[in-house]
Amino acid sequence: MSPSRQPSHHILIAEDEAHIASYLSERFTAQGFRTTVVTDGEAARRAAMSGRYDLMVLDIGLPGENGFTVVTRLRAASSALPVIILTARDTVADTVHGLEGGADDYMTKPFSFEELLARVRLRLRLRESDSSVLRRAGIALETRTRQAYVDGRITQLSAREAALLEHLMRNAGDVLSREDLLSDVWGYEASEGSNVVDVYVRYLRRKLGADRITTVRGQGYRLEDDELA
Repeated sequence: MSPSRQPSHHILIAEDEAHIASYLSERFTAQGFRTTVVTDGEAARRAAMSGRYDLMVLDIGLPGENGFTVVTRLRAASSALPVIILTARDTVADTVHGLEGGADDYMTKPFSFEELLARVRLRLRLRESDSSVLRRAGIALETRTRQAYVDGRITQLSAREAALLEHLMRNAGDVLSREDLLSDVWGYEASEGSNVVDVYVRYLRRKLGADRITTVRGQGYRLEDDELA
């Protein structure tokens, strides 16, 4: 069996103050997270609805749509993305407004990164324990029913297709060798000339779109994530 991998969570940082955005991105990256920064409300809402992120850290005072509007519209669209508001507004009314509008947590600036990190990790743990839905690369996979939601379509997968897709999604952006996939998904070592992985990758491409899973010559396969998708 190949060594276990710990896929990194992807955090969306919606912050228009460049020094704060850079600081957050650097600190989260140092903790093993992937980050993407957006600087206005509309971009934050569009990115949050893409299904590519695990959590959003959201400033209230964004240009265009403010943070309150962003989170309210996300919840109106049935988005369950965890949102932690990080803002200079520190009144009780603002806190209540943010939480009642659908935010999961609320922190004021100046802030302790260590406390923010603890809150982020808590929200991610709660989300993973409560949900059977994986979201990566614009795909939502319901692991219990083996249904994939992509490009507005619901696609039913076989048990093996779902297991392969789940493994690719949990390691999105990483190149996985055929040998690793055969070991991790099928549970046995590769035999010379075996093409079962290639066959099932073709099945997934037909159902999800040919450009979502990339062949890396001489190395294996990669589920394209975020900007690569």
